[in-house]
Amino acid sequence: MKIAILSRGPKLYSTRRLKEACEARGHKALVLNPLAFAIDTERGEPDLFFKNEPLSSYEAVIPRIGASITLFGTAVVRQFEQMGVFCLNSAQAISVSRDKLRSIQILSRHKVGIPHTALVHDLEQVVPTIERMGGPPIVIKLLEGTQGIGVILADTANVAKSIIEVLQSAANQNVLIQSFVKESKGRDIRALVVGNRVVAAMRRVAQGDEFRSNVHRGGRTEAVELDEEYERTAIHAAQILGLRVAGVDMLEGDDGPLIMEVNSSPGLEGIEGATGVDVAGCIVQHIEEEVLFPEIDIRQRLTLQSGYAVIEVPIDEKSELCRKTIKDSGLRDRDIVVFTIQRGSVSIPNPRGDREILPGDVLLCFGKALSLKALAPDKPRRRPRRKARGPDPGPALAGDEPADPSPAPSLDD
Repeated sequence: MKIAILSRGPKLYSTRRLKEACEARGHKALVLNPLAFAIDTERGEPDLFFKNEPLSSYEAVIPRIGASITLFGTAVVRQFEQMGVFCLNSAQAISVSRDKLRSIQILSRHKVGIPHTALVHDLEQVVPTIERMGGPPIVIKLLEGTQGIGVILADTANVAKSIIEVLQSAANQNVLIQSFVKESKGRDIRALVVGNRVVAAMRRVAQGDEFRSNVHRGGRTEAVELDEEYERTAIHAAQILGLRVAGVDMLEGDDGPLIMEVNSSPGLEGIEGATGVDVAGCIVQHIEEEVLFPEIDIRQRLTLQSGYAVIEVPIDEKSELCRKTIKDSGLRDRDIVVFTIQRGSVSIPNPRGDREILPGDVLLCFGKALSLKALAPDKPRRRPRRKARGPDPGPALAGDEPADPSPAPSLDD
């Protein structure tokens, strides 16, 4: 294959390792500066020029888009997508993960742990918001910060208010307020997700009085074996944001993992050094699997048949299928086929008839729509809005609560 690595730093560790891994597996890899592209759009013929020359053909692209060039960098990735070239992470997924607020909003709709987070513009709402979050200390984060830059710990609500006021007025910066997880002070977990598995994980520990554990802030790293809950959370977070490759940063809370960030362009030096895992090789292997055996949107293909559909069926203790084998479940008698059982971070394809269905499993089923309807989980009811204090704001207008349907910083290059 011919693979393009989009990076402004050909000598950076991550870029060099990815190029070496491509070449070690028999592929041709070129490092291309995203800013040297010209995007050419014409009816039916999306095209790219590199340094004023027509771009030759590539089978795959590895985006290493730095935070400072997100807009143009993702436009280049999107143009590759329009030209039918496989991109390891899509432009949409990169954009969503790079936006701290949007990514945390999307994650909040799913069953993954996140710290209590708020965005406040009106300074008079800062102190009440901090009180709702359990009080200080709290963490203040710039929306565009990377590598621990723009992350501030405030010990009191008034100090937090002063910091936010300075950032808004002097630097024109929007910031997030986030609860401080005391039990995880100065420590976090970085899990490197490739495809549907965690290939390496490390713990980062801050040094001295520093509460930020980033390697760029002098943090110490050590290899760690993740338990099933942390592994599942990391994979789920990457999938929610639509990332095939991601560095998922998690705090070790008393009640389990809490996601801080999901990084679309994770650095490889720290995690390869700490774990000894050839992460770059795992990434290139995943590209081979995706390009040689491209993913088929099975839902789209099969739902073309009138009266049939594909759904995911979550299993709990109350389910009629729980603790039965597929053979004894009666699914085949109802003309329902189980394609896959997702059990934690493990996927069981084409399960045998004697495979037992357990609580926590998610079944991917195909069959008659009427039969599947009986298995479909009930939609959760929305919580009623809290009563507004003060004057009645009036009736809600259509579109007051738009839902973000997107599926889909850090040690960036």
